[in-house]
Amino acid sequence: MKLIRFGEKENEKPGVLHLGKRLDCSEEFSDWDRNFFQNNGLQRLEKYLVSNAAELQEIPDSVRHAPCISRPGMIMCIGLNYSEHAAESNMAIPEEPIIFGKATNTLSGPYDDVSIPKNSIKTDYEVELGVVLNKDVLYLKNEAEAAEAIAGYCVINDLSERSFQLEKGGQWIKGKSCPGFSPVGPYLATPDELGDLNNLKMTLSVNTDLRQNGNTSNMIFRPAFIIYYLSQFMLLEAGDLISTGTPAGVGIGLDPPSYLSKGDLVELSIEGLGTQKQKMI
Repeated sequence: MKLIRFGEKENEKPGVLHLGKRLDCSEEFSDWDRNFFQNNGLQRLEKYLVSNAAELQEIPDSVRHAPCISRPGMIMCIGLNYSEHAAESNMAIPEEPIIFGKATNTLSGPYDDVSIPKNSIKTDYEVELGVVLNKDVLYLKNEAEAAEAIAGYCVINDLSERSFQLEKGGQWIKGKSCPGFSPVGPYLATPDELGDLNNLKMTLSVNTDLRQNGNTSNMIFRPAFIIYYLSQFMLLEAGDLISTGTPAGVGIGLDPPSYLSKGDLVELSIEGLGTQKQKMI
């Protein structure tokens, strides 16, 4: 299944992408949120679609594509999780996952405009594989248990302001949490929708100039391990979003560095998970 959400901000509704059409599921389900995932929502949705997909109302193309999940309890991110990105950042390949968080109010739609933050001089882009959980987990025993906790996967642009992140002292979170800095979607694909998770093409372009051209095969830590690892330190909840790192080609890693400016169009995609587009304003 491919889960979507639609509608204006603060009034989003749940739906699915089925046979290429966006269909409204809001008469049966309230939202794709913690309550949904925690209470066997995916199984209920699958059964519902078998009986009702043909009768569901199609969503007009003019209606906004909202983030594919509701605001999560946590957005947890993994830094330097691609070997070539670590190299372009002049940092050692990590022996354990580098963890940082983003404010959950950064969540935005896959085609929403993104405002360059006030006083920003180094707004940057990062195409990443997002992972959403279908249950609460703590102290998992192994990666197999972690894999069972995955609801699905999506595209996320882990936008960053590098001067806030790296030049102001303290933690990375303040360079990651500007409004609109987590476009998510266009849909959340359940694991059965994807082929080999460890061989998905990832691309990002700025004004049609290809900047990132990577593959999930170059991940240092895989999604199931990341979930297992995080669960040793914190309670992860159903509906939480984990962003698993970016390949090489980010603006800060270019020679010379190249950051986003007003009017730039960022387009990013992951094989099997669709495409995002954001205009910088």
